[in-house]
Amino acid sequence: MQHASRPDAKPRGNAQLARIHALAVTHPDSPRTVPQHVSLEVERGDVLLVLGPSGCGKSTLTLALSGLIPNSIEAAIEGEVWLGGDRISELPAREPAARVAMVFQDPDAQIVTTTVMDEVAFGAENLGVPAAEIERRIEHALRRVRLWERRDEHPDVLSGGEKQRLAIAAAIAQGAPLLVLDEPTANLDPRSSSEVYDVLAELTESGEFGIVLVEHNLDEALRIVNRVLVLDQQGREVCTGTPKEVFIGNAALLDELGVWRPLAGLAAEQLCRAGLPVAHPLSLAELVAQLEQVLPDADVPAETRPPLPAASPPLISVRQLTVTRGGRQLVGPVSLDIPRGAFVALIGPNGAGKTTLLQAIAGIEPPPRGTVSVAEQDVHRLHGKQLRDTIGYVFQNPEHQFLATTVADELALELRARGMTHAELAPLVAESLQRFGLTEHADEHPFLLSGGQKRRLSVATALVSGAQCLILDEPTYGQDRNRASELVSVLQQLNDADTTVLMATHDLQLAAEHADHLVVMTDGHIAAAGPTATVLESGALEKVGLGMPPLARVFAQAPAPLRGMYRMQQLVDFAAERSAR
Repeated sequence: MQHASRPDAKPRGNAQLARIHALAVTHPDSPRTVPQHVSLEVERGDVLLVLGPSGCGKSTLTLALSGLIPNSIEAAIEGEVWLGGDRISELPAREPAARVAMVFQDPDAQIVTTTVMDEVAFGAENLGVPAAEIERRIEHALRRVRLWERRDEHPDVLSGGEKQRLAIAAAIAQGAPLLVLDEPTANLDPRSSSEVYDVLAELTESGEFGIVLVEHNLDEALRIVNRVLVLDQQGREVCTGTPKEVFIGNAALLDELGVWRPLAGLAAEQLCRAGLPVAHPLSLAELVAQLEQVLPDADVPAETRPPLPAASPPLISVRQLTVTRGGRQLVGPVSLDIPRGAFVALIGPNGAGKTTLLQAIAGIEPPPRGTVSVAEQDVHRLHGKQLRDTIGYVFQNPEHQFLATTVADELALELRARGMTHAELAPLVAESLQRFGLTEHADEHPFLLSGGQKRRLSVATALVSGAQCLILDEPTYGQDRNRASELVSVLQQLNDADTTVLMATHDLQLAAEHADHLVVMTDGHIAAAGPTATVLESGALEKVGLGMPPLARVFAQAPAPLRGMYRMQQLVDFAAERSAR
């Protein structure tokens, strides 16, 4: 493993933008130090991907690199952070912003003005850049992210991907050569994610910028990444190198840590088990190219479509539902049936109305009388405990549902409301803490958890109610691979026990892997609904601009035995079948 040089050595050359030596950060009232003694270097043209399990300190690392810790966010720091040839601790308060620009995962949380042009100007104005130079930077930045023609519009009318491109333009206009992006596509649909990485690819090709990137969307990120740093659960540096060295040479270590790996590598492993001589690729395109060489069309075709679930009466019925807010119709008219015991994924572009529809079904956004029924009960007439007994709801933003001051008390709230004594609820709380990996955080305030830990707590609180229908808005957002797998496994177990699961997700592969039904939304309306295989074959995802899930897209062009596959389990079954021959 290569490490940075000693902390008092001057950084080498003008190409180096940042260097961290032995960084350790401890937040107030937190018993943990994360990250722990991490070192890294970033030069112009570098794209450094930082990976690690949920809660290992990835976001903290980016905040320290930008100077927000400790200048704006209190924390104890050990080690050194250098920007160019200067220690960040010795720079004037606003100087780090001229050298490092942050782009956060939620573009709405960082937009502060009323026009696209003003938003791009804001950071440069705060840095005291002369007016003529600001005007030059605005046009330069907006043209680079392809938003110049929309410079006079309000940011609210932009799509999610356009807002994130606006945030990148604002970062460019600061004049900072180092861009730090923390989960920049976490809230975006696949098309918007691709647009963001198109822009980042252009920036990196110019050689003007260095980028530090925290990202779970590896299939997009690997278009631009040239170096990878991996942290373990304690926030320690365990692996660093090129993408090939890390993802191929250290695949077993990444699996042990529960870190996301490229989908192509996971698919290749299953094909190797089937006896196909497939080398470990980084991209799905590389995988298909190999398959064309090793698997001729003449091979015996395999049945690739999983059996459809038996039809069952609907648990949820939506009839001519419309939702209007502020004089604007957000959803509708929508009619939809969700079968009892189904696992349904609601997908669609940013702004399609998915969250609004989920909240109307759950009664959070009260639907008009007679438009939504669950278990033959009009949701409009259900209140309080009745509603919670019928539907468990997990918000997209976990903080929106936290009420208690400790994690354990948050889990106990609903149980106490049902009249349970401490002796009755204590083992249920302990079991839930264990199931979701939160035992060591039982006495912490929910707001002090990492993003991934908050998500797990929000799901745990919804599951405590034992409702027959569980509705989740982006449940795996912000999760590492292990926690996402555990969460989906819990959802699958609940579904197998006849709990109806309805989740909105931007992760098309997740939807294809686990949902037996898909509902596709666009512009507040239902574009398609039905069994997963039927919807995938209908072309509806392409029509609304999402594109197909990665495996489905790749295997649509694969040799005959694999053509039409869209689930990893299908590859597992294929491997088992060939091994049994």
